[in-house]
Formats: sequence, structure tokens, C-alpha cells
Amino acid sequence: MDAVEEAGHGHPGTAISLAPAAHLIFQRFLRHDPADPAWPGRDRFVLSCGHSSLTLYIQLHLTGYPLTLDDLRNYRKKGSLTPAHPEWGHTPGVETTTGPLGQGIATAVGMAMSARRERGLFDPDAPEGTSPFDHRVFVLCSDGDIQEGISAEAAAFAGHQQLGNLVVVYDDNRISIEGSTELAMSEDVAARYAAQGWHVQSVALAADGDIDVSGLSEALEAATAETSRPSIIVMRSTIAWPVPGAKGTAASHGSALGAKAVREAKSLLGVGPETAFAPPADVVEWTSRTAWARGRAARDGWQRAFDRWAKAHPDRDELLTRIRSGQPPTSFHGARPVFGPGSPVATRKAFGQALRAASAQLPELWGGSADLGDSNHTTVDPKSSFLPASSTLPGADPAGRTIHWGIREHFMAAAMNGIALSGLSRPYGGTFLVFSDYMRPAVRLAALMRLPALYVWTHDSIGLGEDGPTHQPVEHLASLRAMPGLDVVRPADANETAVTLWKVLQSRGRPVGFSLSRQDLPVLPDSGNGLRSTEGAALGGYVRYAPPAQGDPGDPDVVIIATGSEVPVAIEAARALTRDAVRAHVVSMPCREWFDEQPASYRDSVIPPTVRRRIVVEAGVSQGWHDLLGLDGRAVCVEEFGASASAGDLFAHFGITAEAVADAARALL
Repeated sequence: MDAVEEAGHGHPGTAISLAPAAHLIFQRFLRHDPADPAWPGRDRFVLSCGHSSLTLYIQLHLTGYPLTLDDLRNYRKKGSLTPAHPEWGHTPGVETTTGPLGQGIATAVGMAMSARRERGLFDPDAPEGTSPFDHRVFVLCSDGDIQEGISAEAAAFAGHQQLGNLVVVYDDNRISIEGSTELAMSEDVAARYAAQGWHVQSVALAADGDIDVSGLSEALEAATAETSRPSIIVMRSTIAWPVPGAKGTAASHGSALGAKAVREAKSLLGVGPETAFAPPADVVEWTSRTAWARGRAARDGWQRAFDRWAKAHPDRDELLTRIRSGQPPTSFHGARPVFGPGSPVATRKAFGQALRAASAQLPELWGGSADLGDSNHTTVDPKSSFLPASSTLPGADPAGRTIHWGIREHFMAAAMNGIALSGLSRPYGGTFLVFSDYMRPAVRLAALMRLPALYVWTHDSIGLGEDGPTHQPVEHLASLRAMPGLDVVRPADANETAVTLWKVLQSRGRPVGFSLSRQDLPVLPDSGNGLRSTEGAALGGYVRYAPPAQGDPGDPDVVIIATGSEVPVAIEAARALTRDAVRAHVVSMPCREWFDEQPASYRDSVIPPTVRRRIVVEAGVSQGWHDLLGLDGRAVCVEEFGASASAGDLFAHFGITAEAVADAARALL
């Protein structure tokens, strides 16, 4: 109450009513060590209802994390450790960034997945509950989380996978911003989760309207004992209990309560009504001291178990050390596939070959597709499927390498965030580029957190052909490039695909999306007849073609910038212009973000500032290219939705041809 009053805004109601539940979890059930917030053996706690961030911040303060009363006074203020919504990497003890509803619970499913996969990778033979790689994931979620569609995707997947290390407490306070949840919600949530294979319990309100702490404690005991399926506890609460005039009201959800209500509530609770930020010293001393003692004992016991494991399995310990370093093995550098010129190959197929080669070197690399494995070429091991131990399907393995996400793109992206947050996994997920729209909220959070998620987006333009405008991405590249912190890579051929994937996998970096062709593309030589090495693709943009010349011919007459399937088109146009005595350089730019990070001297050598005649060729909208085009440039792009026809007919119809590019250059000249 004090923090929201001090800020003048915030979400007090849920934080007030959830305080007993959060205190119970942190004091009785969560294995954690405030002295080492990143301890690998800890349980994870996810506050999916991120608007109630004070629920988490206050427990971190009370249990002795480096979060002070002054930090609570600075709630929602610039530069504070207590932003409006929890931010991973900013506040110690925050396991993931939450706020957009539904993301937390879906991310937590990914955390539970990574725990099972990593246990199977490092300690597969240990009896259940005895491995240093065993831990649980606890979630507090709200009505809003349950209503968001992503939570239904996540719940269905978690139930199917029988993720017994996942415990969710659902705060059923039946209040939303607009009023009662009955305005928009009437389903039986417990029955829904039971139908999805979850262990379900319900905890009614206490007689006074507060949370039934004893009932919740018993339910958590049962939930943590259930290891064959995920658990959800439908816990009734009264929002803002016991604040007079505020409890049970929608107004308490997102507005400060007011000084009068706060004074009255403090009087009811036996606290001096005029005091602020004054928790009793003996209470804080007890909560932090006991939490530190439990944490130290748990971590010491875990360390002994880990040391025994490392001694018994030196090869696995060596692998763990290498993965924690974020560096690939030395053998990785020589394992990159090289494609010879000759038969054309789609970049989606080349990516699949490169991914399989990388996977042979990097056991931390695992993932799958939203039911498009054969199209995305993301199935690196068809004989190892991530499935529960009870599955009788061929290749079923609780720690399997191939994830069958089902047609759940949004959940897939959020779960990838949870997997990446473990620090021991490099997840990837595939679908068609047009369906990146379904993934976008979770991709944005990955960019915010700078997580090393790898998105495999195929069928990346009108070049996919007859499936028509519903499946042909036009605006997607521009939209994705507009997202800060996301690298978008659109390679021109098989070798650019391998070069750029190897660059991505050599460091943890940040999220990267590959935009890959459905149609076959020529594999161009790395030298001869004006062509230059594809190694330059790792810089984001480079001169791929320059007409052969004696000596130093100086700057070109025109620069043609192209990406993906349009690079061969641009090279054909440049060669046609050579016959007109026009020198045209072709710049292949697979990644704008990488190119923009290069020194100005390099960028100017690729696109000379003195050359103002510039053309961009891309089978998508031109938005996002005009800074490179300048006032005198021209865009040969697709500025409208596609159509149902063959790829060849569509490229001709929309003017993505060598002739159209050459004509644009002649017009500039």
C-alpha cells in the first residue's frame, strides 16, 4: 500500500491480497538462496501477473535479496530496481520479464521443459528427485493470464508433456479492470485444466474473506508431491482484502487506494496508521534470517551432490563447463557445410543441413517446429522426440531433442524464452514467416531480455507461390526489423545461410530470426566473373558482385542493395548494365542490424556516400530501406498483398525481375 501511495499509481489490490500466498511460497516451498540469486539448483518463481510486481519485490526484500526499503520507496521511478513490471536482468531474484498477461505461465512451461531436457542430458540415470539438475517451477497467475489464449496453448502442451515439475497457483479473485470477470468469463477453469491432463485442486476463501493459508499450504504439499503431471491450484481470494471500501472492487486493481483507506487498513491490521515503509524490524530479521539459513543449507547440500556428480561424470562436467562458457567446441568451426555451385537449393533446405551439422556439435541446441518440420527442415533427429516417459510413440524420450510444438506458434515463442533463460539451452522454433505475427509478443520479450532464441521463418515472400496472399509475407520483414534487439537474417543462397548461422551460434548474443526461401535459389560461386566471397555475409552487408576491371575503377555508377532471393536478380541486372557501360555493384545485405553495427569506414566502403544512385530490391514493402536509399534512390519492392500464382508469374507481375532493376538504374542515370 505504501509503495503505490508513494508512486501515486500502480496495482495495489492484487499485491495486497496475494501477500500471504507469496509469503507462504517463499518461506515454505521455494528452494532458493537470497545470497546467490543465480544458484543453478534453485527453484524458479514466475509472477505471471506482472502488474502485481510488488507481490514479488516485497518477498525479495523480506527474504534478504539485495532489495531495500528505499528500492520499494522508488517503485515505478526512473532507474529504480522496482520497475512497474518485473524485468529479468535488472532486479536480482526476477526470473523472467512479465507484464503482458499469459506470457509468464507460458514461459514457465519452457523453464520446466528445459529442466527435464537438461537433466536428461547431464544426469539421465539418477533416481527422481536426487539429481542436482532437478528443480521445480512455481507460478502465480491471474484471471487475465487464464483468459489470454497463450495460456490455453501452454496448458495443453504442459499437460500433454506431463511436466510434473510445474506448480501453478491461480489467483481466482474474479475481478478485472472493467468489473467482475463474469462480464467476460464463465468457464470452469478447474475442469478445463483437468481435461488437459493437470493435477487440479481448489482452495476456497477463509471465513473472513482472506486467502485460506492453511488450505493453500496443504494444496502446495500435494502439488509438490505430484511429479507425474503439472499441478494447478485454483485459489480464491478477495482483491485488496482487507482494505475498507476497496476490497472486492475493480477500482483497487489499478489505482492508488488513497490515504484514508490506507490508514483504515493499517488500523485493522494492527499497524500504526500514520507510519509508512515501517515493517517491524523483528519480522524482517526473522524472514531474512530464516530464508538465508534455509538457502545456505539447501545450496550446501546441492553443492555436495553436484561435486559427486562431477567426479563421477567428468565428461559431462566438461560439457557443462563448455556450455556455461557460451562458447562452441573447437571442432565447431570446421564443421560448417560448404555448398558447391551447381544445383540450386532453397535456403530453408540449406538451413536444415546446416542446423543438423551444428546440432552434431552442440547438444545444447534443440527445438522443433509448429507442425511444419518437413517444410521448415527443423527436425534434426527424427528418432529423438521430446515426449513424456509414458509415451509409446517411436523415438519418445523425456529428454528428446526434437520438440513437436503443435500448431501453437505463440506458446512456442514464449516457451523458447523459458528454455533460453536456463542458460544451458539454445532453443529454436520454426514456422512460416507470415505466422511470425502469432509469435510477436513473445519475440518482443526475447528482444527485451536479449535471449539467444533462434527463429526459423521459412516461405519468406511471394516466392512461395500458389498458397496466395494469406501465406505470402509482404510487410513482415519491415515489421520485424523495426523491433529493437532482434536480428533479422535473410540469406541469398546456401552458403550465406551457413555463414550467417555459424556466426549466430558462436555466441549467445540476442534473438535472431532467419527468413528463408521456399523456392530453390542458385548457389553462386565465391569468386570469378566479379563475384566475391560469401564470408562477408557475417558482417551483415558486403559487396557480392562488382564488374571485373583493370586497376582501380573508382566508385560504381550505381549500387544495388538486395536480400535473399533477390540477390541473384540484382546480379543479373548488374551484368546487363555492364553491357551498357554502367558499373553497378551488388550489395548483399542479409542482416541490416549487423551491417548497421559495423564501423562507418566499412559501411562507406560497401555503399560509398558519394554514390547517390541506389536501388533496393526486396520482395516485400520498402519501408525501412529509405535511410540507405536516400533522396535519389529507388525501391524495387512489393507494396501490396500477393496473389495465388506460381512464383515466376508473381515475380514478373510485381516487377521483381532483372529487367525491372536494370530499367530502374537506367532511369536514375
